[in-house]
Amino acid sequence: MPHLNLPTHKLHYRVDDGAGDKPWLTFCNSLGTDLHMWDAQIADFSRDFRILRYDRRGHGRSGAPVPTYSLADLGGDVIALLDALRIERTHFCGLSIGGLTGQWLGIHHGPRFDRIAVCATAARIGTPEGWHARMDEVKGNGLESLVPATAERWFTPAFRAARPDAVDAILDSFAATSVEGYAGCCAALAGADLRDGLDRIANPLLAVSGDDDPVCPPADLMAIAAGVQRGRHLSLPGRHIVNLESAAPFNAALKDFLIPAAC
Repeated sequence: MPHLNLPTHKLHYRVDDGAGDKPWLTFCNSLGTDLHMWDAQIADFSRDFRILRYDRRGHGRSGAPVPTYSLADLGGDVIALLDALRIERTHFCGLSIGGLTGQWLGIHHGPRFDRIAVCATAARIGTPEGWHARMDEVKGNGLESLVPATAERWFTPAFRAARPDAVDAILDSFAATSVEGYAGCCAALAGADLRDGLDRIANPLLAVSGDDDPVCPPADLMAIAAGVQRGRHLSLPGRHIVNLESAAPFNAALKDFLIPAAC
């Protein structure tokens, strides 16, 4: 698997290349997952896009530099990867901290992106106190201790019963995440508040919520859509990992949003 060597860490990425000269689409995963959280999207989108996925620093097969990290660090990794691959412009779809990264990129590097989709996220996720408490917990007890509560927040009981294989794959990835990398990203979340900068995002933006998401409820996504220059909101059935729980309607909505810009 290819890696980009950065000054403090290596960044693992994967390209699923659509046939011909297709536009780029970059996916950015949630906290505690790897690039495989987007597997349910690849078959539908690889026909129309060249897809770039990557493991955030401290996640999956990427390296974990010494914490703590900032949102600017996470966004900077995306720009470094685009530069290294000579990708001048791409669509972007991120979920949770990936959606927060997408907002930061829209504010600070808007011309590098076409359309931006932010999913199950907020302009400020949680509170600094909550994230510092989470950091202390994982440093003391590891990520295994968070698995039961994470399953509850991320998936509805019906989906957990119907698709235990898919849920287990996501939770296995979560439990395998580097403690240092997870804690470093918690620090980035603790310091991230983009509410005052949303009006600087000029890219067309789609905000997708899970209608039963206790982490980032629909109101958070509605606020993003209302705060940017050209935003709209869509809510789908499910909790936090809405791209998996509502994969078919998610793919249809995202494609409808992206294809007009790609034609």
